[in-house]
Amino acid sequence: MIRLLQGIMTISLLLVLGGCSIHYSATGASIEPGAKTVNVRFIDNRAPINNPTLSQNLTEKLRTKVQSQTRLVQINEDGADYEFKGAVTGYSFSNAAVTNVDQAATSRLTVTINITFVKRIGDKKGYTQSFTRSADFSASQLPSAVENGLLENTILPQIVDDIFNKAFANW
Repeated sequence: MIRLLQGIMTISLLLVLGGCSIHYSATGASIEPGAKTVNVRFIDNRAPINNPTLSQNLTEKLRTKVQSQTRLVQINEDGADYEFKGAVTGYSFSNAAVTNVDQAATSRLTVTINITFVKRIGDKKGYTQSFTRSADFSASQLPSAVENGLLENTILPQIVDDIFNKAFANW
């Protein structure tokens, strides 16, 4: 009787577990099984103040991330399975911290990107969302001296991760 009960429980457990499936990937990216292509369009710079290399660097970083962490192939034509398009909508310097004598101690560079992600395969749930990241620097430094370093090392990698995770990791 005990063996029969154990056998029934084992078979039941196998049936329950066999009906469940979870797909894991090393990068955490969840790609539809039939998806093969992606089009990361050039991200325009529409901010009132802008850095002349920002759009190109952002576009390239997003393309590189998608290609290195998914199996998708970049194509430059309409009809890709996934598509990213967007614009830089905000780019500003501001004071982040003020001393007791109304003098800035820390300044901040803030960048806002508006992205539309189009998904033409699977559940077809894309998104349109703004992503904003900032980086602080000493107010004693000129913005032009720290700007490119803040963009390359802090702001752009964070924004690209945010865009990628929203599209493929559903974070």
